[in-house]
Amino acid sequence: MTRAEITTPDILSEEQAVELSLRPQRLAEFIGQARVKESLAIAIDAARARREPLDHTLFFGPPGLGKTTLADLMARELGVNLVTTSGPALEKPGDLVGPLTNLRPGDVLFIDEIHRLRPVIEEFLYPAMEDYRIDIRLAEGPRAQTVTMPIERFTLVGATTRLGMLTAPLRARFGLVQQLGYYPAEELEVIVRRTGEVLQVPMDPEGAREIARRARGTPRVANRLLRRVRDYAQVRADGRITRAVADAALALLDVDHLGLDDMDTRLLRTIIEKFDGGPVGLGTLAAAIGEDGGTIEEVYEPFLVQHGLLQRTPRGRVATTQAWRHLGVVPPAGLSEQPGLF
Repeated sequence: MTRAEITTPDILSEEQAVELSLRPQRLAEFIGQARVKESLAIAIDAARARREPLDHTLFFGPPGLGKTTLADLMARELGVNLVTTSGPALEKPGDLVGPLTNLRPGDVLFIDEIHRLRPVIEEFLYPAMEDYRIDIRLAEGPRAQTVTMPIERFTLVGATTRLGMLTAPLRARFGLVQQLGYYPAEELEVIVRRTGEVLQVPMDPEGAREIARRARGTPRVANRLLRRVRDYAQVRADGRITRAVADAALALLDVDHLGLDDMDTRLLRTIIEKFDGGPVGLGTLAAAIGEDGGTIEEVYEPFLVQHGLLQRTPRGRVATTQAWRHLGVVPPAGLSEQPGLF
């Protein structure tokens, strides 16, 4: 079985190389997301028994939780090819004609950031997903001709961090819709230890546990923090990652014991100090901290909301009592208690 990509970087970064080396070869080897794995295993076994392509599948959830890896594992379990691209890379329908017409029966086409597809691309995909055909315009204008071409039955796998931005017609065409959630610290610790073995970093169990505990429930973040702690251990310690070394390195990186980094803290502090705890609109908040509103919504807010530090309300963002206390600020009288996870 082969792997194909529409766009491929010439040189892999260390992060990409580590992720590739850690990528499991079978679905059973994938750490975490037990409910998603079970659903996929059932669907894959059923599709193989019927000798049919797997239903079109949509993964949604915060970045760094394994959506791309699961798409790769689906292709491996089905014994088919995987072709990958992303929503921003597809500017016109012609960008998909080649990949779609070259697919073999049952192949998997993976589109990352599928919520960023242009409307014309979505409309081009509808007949491909439903009827396994594509309509190609040979010219523009009133005399334009359209040629219909059949394509092989395939599986489209989409990944998004913004489910709400998908149009209803596109979302309805996915037979499997799976949400990926944040990882518990226990599962992240396993991932940190595996990455440490690949990087050949001496590490105590307590050191791995400390990194996992501050990794925001995200494997990608855990691996990134491990590389930075490794650098600190090499320069400032004897090369071994202990709990004390991990704590010192993460403190230097402004990652606190809840996993909040400098931007998380700045976001919460801005709401509390400049807007009296909120509510404050996303656009105003983005301008106040100098960050893109989409990045705030996709990267920072999900973690803060899930862990009871931030609320989204119709009027804007509000810092909870846990956020006030975490920053060492006494919440104003009358601010209602919000249930948190810490």
